Amino acid sequence: MATKKKAAPKKAAKKAAPKKAAKKAAPKKAAKKAAPKKKAARKPNAAFMKALTPSAELGAVVGTKALPRTEVVKKIWVYIKANKLQDAKNKRMINADAKLKAVFGGKGQVSMFDMAKHLAKHLK
Repeated sequence: MATKKKAAPKKAAKKAAPKKAAKKAAPKKAAKKAAPKKKAARKPNAAFMKALTPSAELGAVVGTKALPRTEVVKKIWVYIKANKLQDAKNKRMINADAKLKAVFGGKGQVSMFDMAKHLAKHLK
């Protein structure tokens, strides 16, 4: 006699967990627009505005009058652009002419980032 295997009882389907009720977003309050604030003008640092006397070598480029460090850098850049001393391939490099060689410690080419280091030696 052939016996049939009893089918395993089906597991009771788990009840789906009740879905959480979606939270409703709280109504947004009307944002009050504040009057636009006027930006205060930045105060320059006193150390940058202190007039420094350039050395004779630097004076040949920017003049002998006492100037703040920021103005010295501006005048150096005016001189570099006017005499086309910025390297054509690598714009970060400055090719020194006779006047700038004295300022840059005899170097023929200086990075624009090293320029400040060399200028500091010529300002009192």
